[in-house]
Amino acid sequence: MPRLIKFGVLLVLLVIAANSFGQVRKSPKSSHYSVPKVSGHKARIVCPIFENSRYPYQGIGFKLGDPFAFTYKFYANKHFAFAGDFGKAASGLYNKYYREAFPQYLPDTLSKDQSITYLTHKVSTDWFLETKFLYQWDAEKISKGLQLYAGFGWQWRNTKIIYDYNFNDRTNNQDDGKFGKLTVNRFTYGPVVLVGFEYSYFSLPMSAFIEVEMFTDALIDPGYQRFQGGVGLRYVF
Repeated sequence: MPRLIKFGVLLVLLVIAANSFGQVRKSPKSSHYSVPKVSGHKARIVCPIFENSRYPYQGIGFKLGDPFAFTYKFYANKHFAFAGDFGKAASGLYNKYYREAFPQYLPDTLSKDQSITYLTHKVSTDWFLETKFLYQWDAEKISKGLQLYAGFGWQWRNTKIIYDYNFNDRTNNQDDGKFGKLTVNRFTYGPVVLVGFEYSYFSLPMSAFIEVEMFTDALIDPGYQRFQGGVGLRYVF
């Protein structure tokens, strides 16, 4: 629930920023006059991207959150798009999960007088790759240049964890704990479903977006689910 609240706060901040830096601003004096209609080349300057007659578009940018990623999006037409993200997961959010996973890596050759105790761990690498298929629709009744979208995709994750542990051997009535390290390579994958919105009413060909995903592990820990998501910017061309 706290993460959902954070995403809600980010959503509000992004909408405020979008309205603050949008293309059409009215001064108190100009608010008494009608906005002139423009067309053709001038219209493209007012809203330089996502004209129905000019699809397809492409977008390249970055996303902050879980994960931090470089992102690419192909806008096939007004409603359908494909996206790909590559980057690094926010490993700190998974500390409890990785700590609780430690027992599954213990050797099965320990005798009843031997034990291994978890001390700490460090994630040295945590890369991910994700592809997504998206359906999007206009939400201009809420704000000019706003689009909502939903979709599904597939995520691959590769994580390297270094565990520190204490080994105790009481076989000879001795309990002189010995420090040790265990390196684990975790590769897994699974489906994702997501919802988000994208705002593009800027004076530059840029779009800002925020999205929330649900990842389900299908390999190492089948059924494990976790919310992910973030905010980002793309340059659209």
